[in-house]
Amino acid sequence: MASDVDISPYVEKFEQFYSDALSEKINSLLSNYPAQKSILVDYAELERYDAALADILIKQPDLILPAAESALVSAHEITYKTAHPESSFEPHVRFFNLPDSGILIQDMSSRQIREMISVKGVITKRTEVRHKVKVAVYTCQLCDAKMKVPLTQTAAVPQVCDSCKRRALKLEESESYFVDMQWAQAQDLLERLHGGVTPTQIDLLIEDDLVNTIIPGDTVEITGIMRIRPISPKGKGKGDSAYVYESYLDVVYVRRMQRDFEELEISKDEERLILEYSKNPQIYEMMRNSIAPGIYGHDEVKDALVLQLFGGTPGKFMPGNVPIRDDMHILLIGDPGSAKTRLLEYVCRIAPKSIYVSGKSSTGAGLTAVAEKDERGDGGWVLKAGALVIASGGLAGVDEFDKIEDNERAALHEVMESQKISIAKAGIVATFKAKTAILAAANPKFGRFDPKELIAKQFDIPPTILSRFDLVFPIIDVLDEEKDSQLAKHLLSIHQSAAKFGQGEIAEEEKRAKPTLSLELFRKYISYARLHVKPVLSEDAMERLKGFYVQLRKQSEGGAVAITPRYIEGLVRLSEASAKVRLSPVVDGSDAERAIRLVSYMLDKVSRDKETGRLDIDILMTGRPKSQVDKIYVILSLVEKIQKELGAVGIEYLIEKAAEENIERSLAKRLISELISKGELYEFRPGVVKLVGQKPQ
Repeated sequence: MASDVDISPYVEKFEQFYSDALSEKINSLLSNYPAQKSILVDYAELERYDAALADILIKQPDLILPAAESALVSAHEITYKTAHPESSFEPHVRFFNLPDSGILIQDMSSRQIREMISVKGVITKRTEVRHKVKVAVYTCQLCDAKMKVPLTQTAAVPQVCDSCKRRALKLEESESYFVDMQWAQAQDLLERLHGGVTPTQIDLLIEDDLVNTIIPGDTVEITGIMRIRPISPKGKGKGDSAYVYESYLDVVYVRRMQRDFEELEISKDEERLILEYSKNPQIYEMMRNSIAPGIYGHDEVKDALVLQLFGGTPGKFMPGNVPIRDDMHILLIGDPGSAKTRLLEYVCRIAPKSIYVSGKSSTGAGLTAVAEKDERGDGGWVLKAGALVIASGGLAGVDEFDKIEDNERAALHEVMESQKISIAKAGIVATFKAKTAILAAANPKFGRFDPKELIAKQFDIPPTILSRFDLVFPIIDVLDEEKDSQLAKHLLSIHQSAAKFGQGEIAEEEKRAKPTLSLELFRKYISYARLHVKPVLSEDAMERLKGFYVQLRKQSEGGAVAITPRYIEGLVRLSEASAKVRLSPVVDGSDAERAIRLVSYMLDKVSRDKETGRLDIDILMTGRPKSQVDKIYVILSLVEKIQKELGAVGIEYLIEKAAEENIERSLAKRLISELISKGELYEFRPGVVKLVGQKPQ
């Protein structure tokens, strides 16, 4: 064991290493201790100085880490205590930047037990801070002898007094030395997993100055020693569980990664190919055709999904240091069988980092974050990250969005706008980062769109949530013989080739007409663009976006607002994403026009008032056009007026009076029914209504 080995040769080597390479860091430690309790050592620096010592550190960290800390203390304790005679000097040496840090948590094996390794992951859970005995002081209750025992990984708890050799030891808590400790949990990064593999999780033991330095949702690089512990048996019989162990990481160092997601490995040839494609004038069409090529049509939707994958320019702030959201949220609402789920799943496959959840089986806490009781610990509270926190920096596909309960859906308000999640439960107040683009799919309120009704009125989603989506696309199953014929031909050719070759292929003539990118290259192209391209608006683009916005505002007549200021930010995000597709550092006029075309398409589909023919954003925001809201107020004012004269209002009489105000009888009847159901009017006698708050006479 490490405790039986003489570590003095290693102590001497580290003393020399510190003297030659780390003088400045040590001086900083001495001046800031105990506010700074650790010195950080780059493994590569140690390897250049003494490769053999660096190799032993990897294989036998329990031997080398105590030597490294002992060398630091022995060489500088006198210096520190001269300035601080009453304080102890017990610093840590924390190594980082280990080689082969590309290992996945799922690939950790028994060959690495008690070795130092480095993994990258996302923190999913964190417990409260606890206090662990590091140096225990025991008193013999018979002979009063005292024993001081450092409780290391290999040390055994003493049972017998060294002096009288009898079992009468008692732990003196007041004299023992404690250290803070905390458990956390990490899982593999989503962007490093392929083929729908379930991310593997591992527990992390964090001690002393590393506690509370990470929160759920953080993407981190962890350096630690892989250790094992017996699996706690469940039930009465242990069976074979006494011989089965689970692994955990005893954390040496953990650092947050600056990037939102890990860059995919891109070779020089792939980078050259990406740069070539970026100059191809057909790159937008190629990417659109690469989004679910097995699904026919929906060109505007696919164009929008391409832009969502690239996102806007990150790292922008409003005056006052308020961050500006660069991720886009898109909602697809369509008839059954309109390929919404297929589109959503395919986009999740393309995105470098993504997560897919179904709203029917998700809770608000499962999507966002929660404080819950620790099942495996002592019953304390743990912070646990949900899907949108884990997917931070990537895309979350939420299917069956309309099936999420209203009280659960309320948790999405904050995450969709400010991209953070705040929780306050059991005395724990915390904020999580959730910089996630949301692609949601839902069905109309009654299962299928009614062409006679306003489309936006058939959305079974609260306006407060709807307003946070940059784009909302209704996908309607329209009867069209020519389109149906092309769709059938497209699907049948895919099934034919799938039967012949085992995988569906698009017909050759269609493939020539619609070139595509391979899935793997598409993912790497997106990763490259998101990490290297930060486009800035040109004057031309700004003028076009301003002109579009002002023109629509001018069309706002009779109080009906065609567009709100919130859509300016959406237009900017779409324009920036369009520039990123070309890997361009500048957003030009063509990018602005592409954004304008998509927003115009959406507004025409969901915000056009059938009665007046004008655009009215209230249709999307509230489910009603301004013209209908005005008619509701007309009916309410009629009720108030007639009620003052007659004491109550007959429904038929009210409908006749409404007709005199150019409100159709059928519409008036429906609006009165809605006002009754919403509690604005009440029917205190059959066929007679009054305003709520008025006593019947």
